[in-house]
Amino acid sequence: MDVVTNLKNIENNIKEACEKSNRNMSEITVIGVSKYVTIERAEEAIEAGIKNLGENRNEGFLEKYQAIGEKVNWHFIGTLQSRKVKDIIDKVDFLHSLDRKSLAKEVNKRASKPVDCFVQVNVSGEESKHGLAPENVIPFIEEMEQYPNVHIVGLMTMAPHIDDKERIRENFKDLAHLRNQIKEKQYKHAPCEYLSMGMSNDYSIAIEEGATHIRIGSKLVGN
Repeated sequence: MDVVTNLKNIENNIKEACEKSNRNMSEITVIGVSKYVTIERAEEAIEAGIKNLGENRNEGFLEKYQAIGEKVNWHFIGTLQSRKVKDIIDKVDFLHSLDRKSLAKEVNKRASKPVDCFVQVNVSGEESKHGLAPENVIPFIEEMEQYPNVHIVGLMTMAPHIDDKERIRENFKDLAHLRNQIKEKQYKHAPCEYLSMGMSNDYSIAIEEGATHIRIGSKLVGN
C-alpha cells in the first residue's frame, strides 16, 4: 500500500483514539520510522506529510541525513553507543534513548547546544530491552542537572510485543504516571512533558494512555 493511504489510515486511528480519550490530535507527533526502508521511501513519507523521521542506527541515520537534510525533524530512537555520539549529536533534533550516565556525559561534551532527550525506561522489565528500571528514573534525572547540554523533554518506553492489550496498556499507564511525578517536581533541566510510546501494533492504546510521540514504521512505510 502507498504511504499516502497508510498515513490516512493512521490519522483516522489517531482521531478515534483521541476522541475516546478526550484529547486533541494536535498533541500527537507521528514519527515515521524509516530504518528499514530506502531513502526514496523515506522521501515518499515526507511528501505524504510526515515531518518527523526516526532512525536507530548511526550509519542509516547519516546516510538518510545526507540525502534529506533538514527537511524534517530527526529522531534518534535506537541505542546510541557513546563513541558514536560525536557523529550524529548535532544533526538530531531528539534523542529517544538516553539510558545511562556515560551517554549523558558524552552528549554533554560533544553537543554544541542543548539536546532534547527522552529517558528510556524499561517499564516491562524484559531483559531483552534497554532502559532504566522505573525506580531509578527520578534519581537519574536529578543527576542530569550537571549536564547543561542534556535537556530532558520526556520519557520513552517500548511495550512488550504481545497480544495481551491490557498488559500493554498497564505499561503505558505506568510510564504516564512516572512522567506526571517528574513533571510535578518542576526541574528546570527536565520539564519532562512528553511521552514517546506506541508503535505500529499498539499506538492507539498508547494515545489513549497519553502518548505525545508515536513511532510508526511498518504500518506507514512498510518493512
